[in-house]
Parts: sequence; structure tokens; C-alpha cells
Amino acid sequence: HVQLVESGGGSVQAGGSLRLSCELSGITEGTNCIGWFRQAPGKELEWVSSIYSDGSITDYADSVKGRFTISRDNAKNTVYLQMNSLKSEDTATYYCAPREYGAYRYWGQGTQVTVS
Repeated sequence: HVQLVESGGGSVQAGGSLRLSCELSGITEGTNCIGWFRQAPGKELEWVSSIYSDGSITDYADSVKGRFTISRDNAKNTVYLQMNSLKSEDTATYYCAPREYGAYRYWGQGTQVTVS
């Protein structure tokens, strides 16, 4: 079965950096993309970034473009989100999810990012 473990969150000052990791296991052949999402208290889940299976295509929300970089190491079954120039509005719980046959069905426990 699909398992996702996010890590790397923490508390940083504005302008700082963090690198989130998402270790995946059990993903199926129908997975062509891994996405990062975030949810701030009282707000809806927001898509942040995606990377396709071979890593050749990446995409970012306008709010993070130029500051965040998504990457993957298929040998380690891990997807990363490098977050630079963090802002207070980046404060949220961050989740990764595989897109399987066009839908995000599986979610990890999330990792908390707090920017002050």
C-alpha cells in the first residue's frame, strides 16, 4: 500500500530556508506526478508544486515561484521541496501526495512549517 512520510519542517525566521522531504513507498505505475500541498490554519488546502515522474517537468504556484524548488531522487524514492526566502504567509502544514490515474488519493501526516 502507499505510504508517504514528510519531514524537514521547522520554525525559521522570515528570509530563511528549509528543505522538505517526502519519502514514498508502494506507489503504483499509474502515478505520473508527485505534488506538494499546504494548509494553513483556517484555510483550504493549497497546491504548491508538482514534479513529473522523470523529473523533467515541474510546476509551481505563483505564490512560491522563484523561491521554491521541487526535485526528486528516484533511487531514494524521495521528493524534495527546497524553500528559500520564506515568508510568514508560507506558514502551514505541508503535505506530499502522488497523483495516481489523475487523482491525489493518498496523503502523509504532513510536516509543519512556521515562519516568523
